[in-house]
Amino acid sequence: MKNFLLAGASALMIAAPVAATADEGMWLPSQTGAIAEDMKAAGLELDAKTLGDLNRPPLTAIASLGGCSAAFLSPQGLVATNHHCVAGSLQYNSSPENDYLTNGFLAKTLGDELPAAPGSRVYVIEDLRDVTTAMLKGADKLEGRARYDRLQANRTALIEACEKQANRRCDVRAYFGGAQYWLQQQLEIKDVRLVYAPAAGVGNFGGEKDNWMWPRHTGDFSFYRAYVAPDGSSADFSKDNVPFKPKAFLPIAKTGVKEGDFIMVAGFPGTTERLRTAEEARFEFAELLPYQQRMLAEYGDLIDALTAGNQAATIAYAATLQGVENYEKKIAGQLAGADAISLIEKKQAEEAAFRAWIAADPKREAQYGAALAELDRLIAEENAEALADARRGMLGRSQMLGAATRLYRWANEQAKPEKDREPGYQPRDKAFFVQSMQRIERRYVSEIEQAIWADALEEYRQLAPEDRNQSFDAYMESRDIASLYAATQLGDTATRMAWMDKPVAEFRASNDPFIQLAVAMYDEGLANEAEAKERSGTVQKARSKVMQARLAYAAAQGKTMYPDANGSLRFTYGKVTGKAVDGQIWTPFTTAEGIVAKHTGRGEFDAPDTMIKLIKAKDYGQYASPELGTLPVDFMSTVDITNGNSGSSTLNARGEFVGLAFDGTIEGVVSDWMYDPAINRTIHVDSRFMLWTMEKVDGATRLLEEMGVAAE
Repeated sequence: MKNFLLAGASALMIAAPVAATADEGMWLPSQTGAIAEDMKAAGLELDAKTLGDLNRPPLTAIASLGGCSAAFLSPQGLVATNHHCVAGSLQYNSSPENDYLTNGFLAKTLGDELPAAPGSRVYVIEDLRDVTTAMLKGADKLEGRARYDRLQANRTALIEACEKQANRRCDVRAYFGGAQYWLQQQLEIKDVRLVYAPAAGVGNFGGEKDNWMWPRHTGDFSFYRAYVAPDGSSADFSKDNVPFKPKAFLPIAKTGVKEGDFIMVAGFPGTTERLRTAEEARFEFAELLPYQQRMLAEYGDLIDALTAGNQAATIAYAATLQGVENYEKKIAGQLAGADAISLIEKKQAEEAAFRAWIAADPKREAQYGAALAELDRLIAEENAEALADARRGMLGRSQMLGAATRLYRWANEQAKPEKDREPGYQPRDKAFFVQSMQRIERRYVSEIEQAIWADALEEYRQLAPEDRNQSFDAYMESRDIASLYAATQLGDTATRMAWMDKPVAEFRASNDPFIQLAVAMYDEGLANEAEAKERSGTVQKARSKVMQARLAYAAAQGKTMYPDANGSLRFTYGKVTGKAVDGQIWTPFTTAEGIVAKHTGRGEFDAPDTMIKLIKAKDYGQYASPELGTLPVDFMSTVDITNGNSGSSTLNARGEFVGLAFDGTIEGVVSDWMYDPAINRTIHVDSRFMLWTMEKVDGATRLLEEMGVAAE
């Protein structure tokens, strides 16, 4: 899926267990043994009890890009993922003279492979281990800010110990509302290069019009390569680096999938909210999402208008626009899906049964009743502030203010002892911080940002004065936007980067207006952050207790549980199948002839001429499906995925590569909040279409040979 978010510090309060039904479930590797019989009955041919072993394929071949999922497809570090997951690297390397976003990119040799966008990483999963005892040490009897600080301190200590191993990226996330904590350890590969991406007329065929829709004809695939130093250690980009040799890579299936086949998907789903309370669901769908949808629609229209006719500006804001349009459409689908399945009413009914179960037993009421009442109170408080927070967030549409704010925070954090620095400002974060500052260079046009921010501030000023950021308003009282942008030097990359090494005193003495504004807003920001931490600790304690009650409730019903998605490695399984929608029958496959039918030669439906000629000639070679009698493009399945699963490899019953998951259907995106087997479907690009495009359209025979695929 194109919209991807990773769980951060808030994961301490969001993970929740869910009872699995049908093909539902984002399973932890450690849970494979518990569901082995179910998977075998569904069609798995591998040993399900060893499927979750991170030292064996296929899971040891699965990787993360830090926002998308991926997998190794060769012994030379070749990484397959979605086209939209490499869009930032295509944009970063593009220019009006070499527009890789539109025309695609293919490196003819290893030496022609291009550095990916700054901050790009390949993370290789190594371990996922239970650290519950260490995380909860000293926290059980604490509340509020003290509880937050203790959990954060324990988390920091675990991560620091893990990252004493060179080039490891570690994180601790909460599962089952804090009943469990697991540490995820990954090898961090820092030299990532762009190898191949088909043209936009393949990788983004249909654009936003077809996004989240079926039938779909999108070749949403691309390739990176992971590089390391000659001694095998992770290293920054160097011409002396060599391709990484993974422990395992996925074999390419010689036979593609057909309707009814068992498949699996492995990746790093970001966030689901399936056991949020009924009141949280009501507020989200009745109030917050409609507001966000309107803001995103206006934002996307504004970017379109401001960049129209300016190719350089269009390239600069391409990634931003794609994300805005994608998320706006997802919200529309969530709202429609919630109505279609009566989400709020179902949540209310389920919660009523759960609460009745607690109330029916005095012992359960004594154990869980107070926490449930406390959580209700806290949710009401949070909902009351959420819309105001969304409007205050409009200030963040200025990249210059964002950069100044983060740079000043960096300077303040560096003045502290290392152990006291906030997450995001520690030595482990410096490379990402630097690269985020560098990326602004390719995504910023001063006059366009001024217009964007002016529009955002109009919305922000709809807030009542007492709900606004007081320090921001005070600074801007005698100033206008144009004067800030005319005087700032932060738009220059070298100047911006130089602030990384300056002490707090130089920020306070600066004449740059955005630096001055960041300094003026700092104390108020810290006060707001302190309130948020106090609330987070209180909410975490209440929610974790309520989630323990939900675990007990599900166990009493004999249901198998899995934790809500939180950015850690998961797998899911299901079958290739279509569905009936509003009296229409959706077949599980789309075919190449559909590309010709949709092709207009303009805009979002502009497939390469070579592809159109090959399809009209029915030149499909070895890649045609015997069952379909033609070339499959995309297929649907019942596997359970969400944001962050973009680029996840799709495997057959033998663990062989048969495609990439890249999207869902619009009415099914409500599955972030509730899974419904009648509407939930995942869309995959078929490996046969990938291989055919590589061989016949783009001549990527070097890569096919590397993956063990013999071209005709």
